[in-house]
Amino acid sequence: MEKEKIINADNENKDAPEDEIKSEDDLDNEKDKVVSSEDKIKDLEDKLSRTLAEMENQRRRFEKERDDAFEYGGFSFAKEALNLIDNLERSKISLENDEDLKKNNEYKKISEHLEIIYNDTISIFKKNNIEKIDCINKKLDPNFHQAMLEIEDDSKEQGTIVQEIQKGFLMKDRLLRPSLVGVSKKTKKEDNKDNKTKENEHKNEEK
Repeated sequence: MEKEKIINADNENKDAPEDEIKSEDDLDNEKDKVVSSEDKIKDLEDKLSRTLAEMENQRRRFEKERDDAFEYGGFSFAKEALNLIDNLERSKISLENDEDLKKNNEYKKISEHLEIIYNDTISIFKKNNIEKIDCINKKLDPNFHQAMLEIEDDSKEQGTIVQEIQKGFLMKDRLLRPSLVGVSKKTKKEDNKDNKTKENEHKNEEK
């Protein structure tokens, strides 16, 4: 009887369901599934972070474009309107240089009215944050000035603006157009002196 009991017990173990007994391969597969799920979650989190960052960048770009449109919406118009200033200045100069017209009794009235129009135009520009660039006796700055010619002048440091050919303007901190200017340069005699001085200094250094 005891032998029969032992045999029956062995048979019961053999008949046990296979899915209740997990092999090492099954355990490894389950671990892989867990790791794979974690990777997918991390990948989704990265994609979500990148999407949110891109949305934030787009929002900032939109706000900047909106602010620029508000601040500089009239930029193109203002740039075109500078022609009014140029024409008024040319008219003033033309009147001042016309000796025959100066003899006319109406000259003073015309000149005064033109000056009023010019000053009013400048005032309107200022109210809209359009300001003239000061340049005379300033050092040439390529960000604001454009040199058109050189003028010999030993009394000024080389590269100093000594003549304004056309006024430049700023709209707030943005350049509408640069000032067209003439800059100082040393005379040839002065240049020769400077060259000789440099040569002498070089010779003294060699000694």
